[in-house]
Amino acid sequence: MRTAIAGLMTLAVARLALPVSALAADPASAPHSAAMLPQYMALTVLFADWRRTVQPLTTDGRSDYSPAAMQRRAEALKGFRQRLAAIDRTGWPLSANTDYQIVEAEMNGLDFDLRVLTPWARDPTFYATVFADWSDVPAHEGPSAHPNLNLYAFKYPLNAADQQQLTTLLAAVPANLADAKRNLAGSNARDLWKYGSRAFHEQSEMLKKLGAGTLVMNTLDGRIPADMTGASPALKKAIADAKAATDDFAAWVAAEAPKKTGASGLGKASYNWFVRHVELLPWDWDAQVALLRRELDRSVAGMRLEEVRNRNLPPIAPLDDPKAFQALVTARQAKFSQFLADTGLMPDAPWSRKAIANQGMDYTPLADRNFFSHVTAHDPWPLMSHFTHWIDLARMRETPHASPIRRVPSLFSIYANRSEGFATAYEELVMQAGLYDDIPHGRELVYIMLANRAARGLASLYVQANEMNLEQAGQFHAQWTPRGWADPNSRLVGFEQLLYARQPGYGPSYVTGKMQLDHLLATVSHADERAGRPFVMKDVMQKVMDAGIIPVALIEAEVLAESKP
Repeated sequence: MRTAIAGLMTLAVARLALPVSALAADPASAPHSAAMLPQYMALTVLFADWRRTVQPLTTDGRSDYSPAAMQRRAEALKGFRQRLAAIDRTGWPLSANTDYQIVEAEMNGLDFDLRVLTPWARDPTFYATVFADWSDVPAHEGPSAHPNLNLYAFKYPLNAADQQQLTTLLAAVPANLADAKRNLAGSNARDLWKYGSRAFHEQSEMLKKLGAGTLVMNTLDGRIPADMTGASPALKKAIADAKAATDDFAAWVAAEAPKKTGASGLGKASYNWFVRHVELLPWDWDAQVALLRRELDRSVAGMRLEEVRNRNLPPIAPLDDPKAFQALVTARQAKFSQFLADTGLMPDAPWSRKAIANQGMDYTPLADRNFFSHVTAHDPWPLMSHFTHWIDLARMRETPHASPIRRVPSLFSIYANRSEGFATAYEELVMQAGLYDDIPHGRELVYIMLANRAARGLASLYVQANEMNLEQAGQFHAQWTPRGWADPNSRLVGFEQLLYARQPGYGPSYVTGKMQLDHLLATVSHADERAGRPFVMKDVMQKVMDAGIIPVALIEAEVLAESKP
């Protein structure tokens, strides 16, 4: 049975409870005036057509990533670009032009994938497509083949229709991985292969737990067990076959890896094209290196000054009791949500508070701690501040944007600087607004978090320029993380550096997006001061959040336009 991409997109957007019909134009809510309605409607119709066809056509969960299929996608892209260029934007308001730029950026993203990144032909991890956990960003981190098999998107125990759909999708995994071996035949990106089997070992373990009925999935609504009560023999077989194929593929990648000798980075020129035309970021590779180096210096120096400030205080001791840790997490969650509401740093709503309350943290024994669990053992707030991600996702589900172009997750990691950057920014925003006034040592942790993000982002830039390999990047990443809390040989550091090698711009986005928010707040407050208006943080942040999870430069333009007298 040949399946239209619209059916597969239902799985992709189910994570936000947004139907595929949300892509259709909505005259009552679209940001336009009556005079430009036909032209804006042409954009929304184009966008709906684009989203239905941007991914390869899929037959029973099996997608075609062959060279011939990719050539057909390139030809189709030319037609979409022509349709976009033909739209008359005369007299459009800024918000409609913003939507136009988002659509254009997505088309640039596919262009970049077809010309440069080609993950289907060079990146084994691209074919790890089974996901148990709901990502804390609008889409899955890094490129992955379609259809994504989002286990969390199903309701458990499975009804008959969902059981059949899941069986069909899992049954396609062996064929998709067999196709992947052919598609990757010419790949020589050494580090993508050297570290490429990791995701498949994780996928295998996930499928094992799914089959055993012990899988627990992390979602926007908290942790949910994948209850396999009533699973049919066909579904059980599909799970077992998918696991066997996954194990075989992991072994194949590991066996092929020693034969690979090529670079994994894309080079500065290609990187600069991506950040300018897809991310819509104003800083090229050289500027990002300078900015991240500055943030690394500032964060380490800030941590040392906090240590001087706290020199006469008793040291903060990491918790070593699981019950005490969980009690602290619960208390911190309630106080954190109230602090966001009181300061106006995040619009207050029941779903906002619930988004934070639903994201638990596990106690980790000292011997098993990675960077983040070292931080949370001392205090949950620094990482909890990053959980504003989940408020973003709750907002997308509970109060979808009026624009059909902004109410769905953007493709090609266009969201990264807004999503990852703002989540990182909140770690320091709440600190500067007074969250840690009663626990001064907590400020040290915030600077340590920023130093880690700056170090790993800086390392990823050197990887993209082929000035470091992933092993060297992991060492740099760990060496510049204070207190020895990052292990270059850990699963976490390896995962992060591989992700940032696979997806250009993602590693630096935690810091570059944060700096864009700093710039936005400075620019808007300056405009208010020049105009003799008070700067009201709550009002500004409301406008920022209302703009959607889109490139920060576009948000800034809209907020500044609203601030004009």
